[in-house]
Amino acid sequence: MTKKEETEKSMHEMLRKEYPYLYETHLHTSQGSACAHNTGAQMARACKEHGYTGIFVTEHNWSGNTAVDRNLPWEEWVDQFLAGYEGAKAEGEKIGLDVFCGYESGYQGTEFLIYGVDREWLKRTREIEEATVEEQYALVHKAGGMVIHAHPFRKAPYIPKTRLYPAHVDGVEAVNAAHSNPKSIEHYHPDYDEKAVAYAEEHGLLMTAGSDIHVADLFGGGMAFKRKLCSGKDYVQAVLGGEDYVMTDGVDWYDKQGRRIE
Repeated sequence: MTKKEETEKSMHEMLRKEYPYLYETHLHTSQGSACAHNTGAQMARACKEHGYTGIFVTEHNWSGNTAVDRNLPWEEWVDQFLAGYEGAKAEGEKIGLDVFCGYESGYQGTEFLIYGVDREWLKRTREIEEATVEEQYALVHKAGGMVIHAHPFRKAPYIPKTRLYPAHVDGVEAVNAAHSNPKSIEHYHPDYDEKAVAYAEEHGLLMTAGSDIHVADLFGGGMAFKRKLCSGKDYVQAVLGGEDYVMTDGVDWYDKQGRRIE
């Protein structure tokens, strides 16, 4: 190991001591997302073994790459949509991993991570199914939730063009491990994150981090806090309230402003 590598290892160890509670904020299961490969229980076990304190299950919704039949009655659809979350939560209770509910909404390829809402909210808020980006923001905020623009500068066949909504999001997924972790293949493109950080800075938006993981072979990305989070709403309040945290793509660490910690 070179001296530089030793220094980086020591710095990373110090960061984990200062911020011991690591959360995966962007995770899919095969039960809710057609592009995922492992069940909620399998993802929970993998994340526990990796050292996560907790995870957010964020399946692709009715306008994204969902694995759930869109023709189902609304309440039945919601129940099946959250099957991966429920499986992960049940396994998490057995093994000591906190599992929180979220989802990833899609608008013709533009995607948003939604936090701080739950099954009951989805069931009684059927209007979210047809909501515009602007209406989504208002509905989620009314419920005490948070809207984060997921990987805003990613280029992929399912994303026809870059659409930005700085007035209708709370923040930006500035560190997406699928873009910058060397284990990533399909979306590896570090400059996507660099653009996301610059965009967030320009508009004064909060920054978050997650892996966008679809398989139990984890990247290790996410956000680390000095304290343990107790719920999805607690996460929302921590981020919106300005609590201290650091971000990682599973290799490097970044501060809240998206600057690499050296």
